[in-house]
Amino acid sequence: MSRTIVIGSDHGGYTLKSVIAKALGEWGYAVEDEGPDCLDSCDYPIYAAKVCKRILADDAKLGILVCGTGLGMSMTANRMGVRAALCTNEFHARMAREHNDARVICLGERVTGQGLALGILKAFLDSKFEGDRHQRRIDLMDSVSK
Repeated sequence: MSRTIVIGSDHGGYTLKSVIAKALGEWGYAVEDEGPDCLDSCDYPIYAAKVCKRILADDAKLGILVCGTGLGMSMTANRMGVRAALCTNEFHARMAREHNDARVICLGERVTGQGLALGILKAFLDSKFEGDRHQRRIDLMDSVSK
């Protein structure tokens, strides 16, 4: 799998995004930040769309989106057809990859501490899609959304 990860946030997730970018570099990943580059108020759908377009174009295999709660980012990403998972613990993160082949993880800076967020992210990155019966279910999920 590609070692390039695309990240984005809004102002409510900017600080955690910065912490994540630093950790990803330390873990050996190349980070491509779609913004923003400051704490000024901004609209999360713009940055979710930037990251998701990169995922859908296969410019990167995985993405990370951070806002205040993770909710707006996850809703926007899933609307775009990217399997995104709002994860609040390591089990969610593992299952999102192993069973649902999520390509984007969403985190909430205002509800998840930095240490926990990094543990959740590590679980997501270290997990692999199991395929088989899970692929069948993803295919069903895709068919009902059309």
